[in-house]
Amino acid sequence: MSPDPISPTAPSRFASAMVIDDHPLFCDALSMTLKSAVGIGKVETSDHLEDALSRLDRAPRPDIVLLDLNLPDVSGLDGLIRLKTAVGDIPVVVVSSMADPRIIGSAIRAGAIGFVPKHSPRDVFRAAFAAIAEGAVYVPEGIELGDPGQTAATGRDDAIRRLALLTPQQGRILQAICAGKLNKQIAFDLSIAETTVKAHVTAIMRKLGVQSRTQAVLIAQEASFSGVMSDPG
Repeated sequence: MSPDPISPTAPSRFASAMVIDDHPLFCDALSMTLKSAVGIGKVETSDHLEDALSRLDRAPRPDIVLLDLNLPDVSGLDGLIRLKTAVGDIPVVVVSSMADPRIIGSAIRAGAIGFVPKHSPRDVFRAAFAAIAEGAVYVPEGIELGDPGQTAATGRDDAIRRLALLTPQQGRILQAICAGKLNKQIAFDLSIAETTVKAHVTAIMRKLGVQSRTQAVLIAQEASFSGVMSDPG
């Protein structure tokens, strides 16, 4: 992804972007590609989802966000779901080395506007952003979102829909629950009162339609890489 002259047809809708990826060399290369091949003037980077969410709480927000699904503090579609909840209408493009059709289909259904495999050539990024700027959803060549053999809706999609109802803070708490932490530990980690954690846990279970923390964890696992890849789809 070395620099090349800005294409005269490069989409102008996106003036700024944020890249969320924990590999510094890839971040640098992708930033250069976005500037030189796509025409984006300002590119910020973040190597953790939580850091990115904190930054996205402040103005000005970027016009588009590029997300790796596998980060130090999150792995799987739950990171994408939490990001989409936080950014609202800002488009999110997944840039991942895990380009299995099932993951691509699930990422799109979880709210991504596009999916570009890592280390794609500049022309692919240019084509992706041109399509997204026109309001289209971009997926790699050869992937048909309407193909039921590749992207059929499953119980996982219902899990993704329910997880998307959580607020960013509730997403953090669910992630801590999945890690086996008790309310007291979660309260300490997030610097909030234990009673506040309990209220969030109650809201989480209500939104997920479950009766126990164990059931909530199972819903979250549906959106994990293992949950996606175990689907025979």
